[in-house]
Amino acid sequence: MKVSFRKIPFSILSLICVCGLSASAFGQISDPPGKVGVGDSAPAFTAMDDQGKGWKSTDYVGKKVLVVYFYPADLTGGCTKQACGFRDDMKKLIGKDVEVIGVSGDSVRNHQLFKKEHDLNFTLLADEDGGVAKKFGVPLKKGGSIKRTIDGKEETLTRGVTAARWTFVIDKNGKVVLKNTKVKAANDSKAILDVVNKLK
Repeated sequence: MKVSFRKIPFSILSLICVCGLSASAFGQISDPPGKVGVGDSAPAFTAMDDQGKGWKSTDYVGKKVLVVYFYPADLTGGCTKQACGFRDDMKKLIGKDVEVIGVSGDSVRNHQLFKKEHDLNFTLLADEDGGVAKKFGVPLKKGGSIKRTIDGKEETLTRGVTAARWTFVIDKNGKVVLKNTKVKAANDSKAILDVVNKLK
C-alpha cells in the first residue's frame, strides 16, 4: 500500500520535523550526568584542597552537616561577596556543626591567592576538570582567565571550567536537604544558616 505524504496535514509534518530535532539544535544545554535532588544521597567525591592535599567527602559526611557550594571564579565580584559572607558567618555555622566547602574550576594556586586576599576561613576545592560539579549535576561552561593585582603583583588566574552558582546542604545522614540553583551570592550564608537552624 502506498502512502502519500500529500494526504498528511502540513501541521503534522511540521510537528514531526520539530520533534525530531535534538535540543542542541535550539542552543539548549543538556543537564550534566549525576543530577542530584533533595532527598537523594549525596555523591561521594574527592578533590585537591587549597593546600594541595586530597580532600574526601567521606571523611565528613555522616559526621557534620556539609555545605557544598559551587561558584564560577575566584576573585570576582559575586563570588567574593559569597565567600566573605561565609567567612563572616563561620562562627555561627561551626556552632551548628557545619563544614563549608567552596568548589570552583580554579587551581589550587588560585584558591590560595583568593583565601589570602580575603582571609577566608574555610576549605576551597580545585575542580579544574569539573568532575565534582558533574556528580552534582551542576551546569558547566568553558574556563577562562582573569588578571588581578595581589600584594602589588599582577597575577593571572586561569580556571579549567566555569561552574554555575549552586549550593547544596547535606545532613548528617548523607542526604541532600537543600539544593539552591538560584543563589543570591551576598545572602547565601544567611540562607544556609536558616536551613541548618531547622535541621533536627
